[in-house]
Amino acid sequence: MSNSTKDDLRPEYNLNELKGRVRGKYRKAYEESSNTVVIEPDLVEAFPNTKAVNDALRELLKLRKTRTR
Repeated sequence: MSNSTKDDLRPEYNLNELKGRVRGKYRKAYEESSNTVVIEPDLVEAFPNTKAVNDALRELLKLRKTRTR
């Protein structure tokens, strides 16, 4: 540890209990059950949040339904 790095771990944490843990143990299951979609950077301005994306997709579905009739 360098001199500029301060150890601010609280004394009540036992490092021996933290050893042996598996990082990312549930990652694959989470990714398979998640419906997260990443928006390309060029679309973020037009769709800045979840509501904007959902509203746009609902409108697209309405248009698609009217055109297929």
